This record gives sequence, C-alpha cells and structure tokens, in this order.
Amino acid sequence: MTRFTRRDFLSQQAFGLGGLAMASLMKQEGLLAAPAKPPLQRRVFDLEPRSPVYRPQATAMISMFMQGGPSHMDLCDPKPELAKHHMKDFTGEIHFDNVVQKSRKLFAGPWKFSKHGECGMDFSELLPHAGAIADDICLIRSMQTGISGHETGISAMNTGRARRGRPSMGSWLVYGLGSENQNLPAYMVLRDPGSLPVLGAEMWQNTWLPPGCAGTVVHAQEPRIANLQPPENLDRGSQQRLLAFLENINRQQLERFPGESEFRARMQTYKLAAGMQVAAREALDISEETAETHSLYGIDDPVTQDFGTRCLIARRLVERGVRFVQVLSGDQHWDHHGGIVNSLPKTCQKVDKPAAALVKDLKRIGLLETTLVHWGGEIGRLPVIQNESNIGRDHNGVGFSMWLAGGGIKPGCIHGATDDMGHRAVTDVVTHYDFHATMLHLLGIDHEKLTVRHNGIDRRLTDVHGNVDGGDWRVGRINVARVGLVGISLLLVVFNYCVFYSLKTYFGCFFSNFPSKIFLSS
Repeated sequence: MTRFTRRDFLSQQAFGLGGLAMASLMKQEGLLAAPAKPPLQRRVFDLEPRSPVYRPQATAMISMFMQGGPSHMDLCDPKPELAKHHMKDFTGEIHFDNVVQKSRKLFAGPWKFSKHGECGMDFSELLPHAGAIADDICLIRSMQTGISGHETGISAMNTGRARRGRPSMGSWLVYGLGSENQNLPAYMVLRDPGSLPVLGAEMWQNTWLPPGCAGTVVHAQEPRIANLQPPENLDRGSQQRLLAFLENINRQQLERFPGESEFRARMQTYKLAAGMQVAAREALDISEETAETHSLYGIDDPVTQDFGTRCLIARRLVERGVRFVQVLSGDQHWDHHGGIVNSLPKTCQKVDKPAAALVKDLKRIGLLETTLVHWGGEIGRLPVIQNESNIGRDHNGVGFSMWLAGGGIKPGCIHGATDDMGHRAVTDVVTHYDFHATMLHLLGIDHEKLTVRHNGIDRRLTDVHGNVDGGDWRVGRINVARVGLVGISLLLVVFNYCVFYSLKTYFGCFFSNFPSKIFLSS
C-alpha cells in the first residue's frame, strides 16, 4: 500500500487550486483550447445561394482596384503643413522602399484642393468627379498595412496576408454566400487591357477553397471570356442533347461515389459553362444601354472608354446576381516613382469619371443600397521626393486612402487621418484585416466564423485579426488584459504552493475549507 504523506497532500492541493483558478479565468476570457471535434465530414459545396449569419446590408460588392498606389496627399488628403515645408528636409522617421533614390526633401504637389458636397469633403482638382459624389461615399484616410511592396501589398489587400498562396476576398464571399445566378460565375474579374496585375492570376485565386470560388476573368477586348462560343459545326439542339447525356452519366457516377466533391464541382462547372453561353454574352453586351448611360461612364471618350466600359459591365453583372466583381486599373498606372506632375493627371482622367459614374448609376437604379463599392490600391506614396531630376514618390504602406460607398457605409463621412505630412496613419487606423472584417460584416458574415479546414487549421480571411464595431474602424491588437490574466493565474499557482508548504512546515496542520473562487481586481 502506497503511503500518502501530508507533504504530498498539500503539494497536490496547492497546484490543484491554482490550476482550477487558471482554468476558470481562461474559460471566461475564451482562451481555452477548443474541445475535440469528431472527424470532419466531406462538405458538399455548390453555388446555391446561402443565408447569411445575420441580416446583410449589402448583397454584392464591386471593387475598383487601383494597382500601383495612388498618391493620397495629391488626391484626397490635403496637407497644409506639407505645403509650408515644401522642399525642406523631413525630420521624422521614414522608411524608403527604394533606397537608391531616397531623398528627405518634402514635396507638395502643385494641385489645388477644394471642398465638395454638403459634407465638405476635400478633393484635389485631379478628381472633380469623385468630388461630385462626396455625399455618397465614406473616405478613409487612415489605411495601413505596414507593407510597402506592390506584390505583398496586393496580396494583403486581396487575400488578407502578405504571404502568397491564400484565397482572395472574392473567393471567400462566394464560399460564404454562394451565387444568386446559376448561369453566371459568382466572382468575375474585369482585367485591364495593359497587363496582368503584379500578383498575376493569384489575385483572384481560390487556392484551398472549393473550385467554384475562383474568379472568372473577363478580358478587355473580345472575346471577353475565352472559349465561350461553341464550335460552328455544333448546333444548339445537338449541344443540349450531348450535355443531357453527359449529365446523366455523371449523376450515375456521383450516386456510386457520393463523397467525390471534386467530381461534383466539375459537374457544376460544366453546367455553369453551358449556361454562360447565353447569359454571359447578354451581360457583357453594353450595346443595349442608352447613349446617356454611355456618356455618363465616358464610353464616348477615348480617354475614359476602357475603364468606363468595365465599370458599366460591373454594374450589369451585379444586376444579374454576380456576387463579387473586381475592376482592375492595372499596368502600374498609379506607380509614379518619377514624372508624377505629368503622369498623375493622365491616370486620374482615365479613372475618375467612370468610377464616379458607377456610384451615380447604382444609385439611380436603386442598387447602391445593396451593393458595396470600393475604390483604392495596395499602398500610398511618401511625402518626400524620389528622382530629384524627374520628381516622383516612393511607396508608403503605413498611410494611404481609399473610399467606400453603398451597402451600409455611412455616406459623406471622413474616417481617420494621417500625420501633418501625410506619411503615417495616426488616427482611427484601419488595417487590411479591419477592411475585410467590415466587408464581410456588411454582407451578413461573421469574419471569425467564416472558416475552412486546411492542413488541420480552421483558416479565415482575417486570420486572427480584424475588428468590426458598427461604423467604428479599429486596429486589431493583442488583448493585454487577457495576457495579463493568464500570467497572474500562473503566479497564483506558485503562490498557493508556497503558502501551503509554509503552513505545513511551520504549523503542521490541515486546512479543510479552501476558497472555491479567486477574484481579481480589474
């Protein structure tokens, strides 16, 4: 028979009480590990519309992505102090992405700012049409990713992480909500005619989300969607009979192997492709739009024709139930390392009128309330010059601007601020995690609950970051209070052991009434 001494008893009780206290505190703070889960069942994924977690304010989203990094202090974030210190040395700490051409001389652009709308929102003379919709948008002047490179910045703004190989935000939306139109892809990407974005096709990838969540590319010129037109020698009736025959065979195969999710996804892809032959051609055909609408988007002007056409197509797609549309302004149009005085006005002229027209048009047809519209890039620019002989601006990942409209966004609102020189976001900072969390929130999705199991981990768009608090945008930070509670609990374990061991040593007695709870002052 094993002897059980008083020392053994007191030692075990001390650790036991401390452990119970720590477990109780960790449970209250949500820090305990999740309970063991039964083996996961294969999920049957389809593109059928799914109910959001709670009532959404938006049902679709259009993202106008300005690849290259628009210069916020020249467009929508006026800095009087920058003008006062024009060509003087910047005295604060600054990170240069291109150290070869670095300079600390401050540069105030030559463009004048003026207030627009009843809200009094400031815009540069380079964006007069954006100024015309000032009362319909929320301008965020405090974006910050901490990432200054194009490739990593694009990845962060579109996939949630700087590291490549993660699903895009459009893929996450489709995964969470499905599609409202079974004859059109739920996620469509309208490419810039110049080139692919720096990140390439990874920008609209689904990676480890189901295949139906990937973006479908729409080219700038015909054929806008590759292989959409059936062969000339295949008439409609023959094609329908062939598709019906294949569907019957595939259905029999699926009945034999019901768990083959990849096979099911392939069947859905074939069915979608057949439906797209009619639906996509109709959706992409803007010839039926009025001359007034063409003029609104600038399609009658060679300067704005290209971007205007894609913005109009984006509106037609969300009208037909497409969940997420991305309109790319690529080919590094906004990457002004040099010659910004001559180049920036030309870039703005291509985009400004069509982008504002999209908001006006959605509002006119009653879709702005249910469509979240985004305009912005992956980075901003520095307030100092680059290329002194041909002035430009270097990359800035700690302070830049973007705007949102519709879909539950507060109109006529300015959120956050950068410092006096426009270098760093300092007030009400918004990270890419917060942007994605709010986007999902507006579409009725809890960003912490939209997960998919991958490599043994429940992945999500916002990773372990991101905050949504009504209209308030806040940076996700480590909860110091929670960390402190865990530390105090560990100290209590040690303290309890020391106390009880001392009592046993000096008094040699037992205490039968131990406290059942330990309270900590807040």
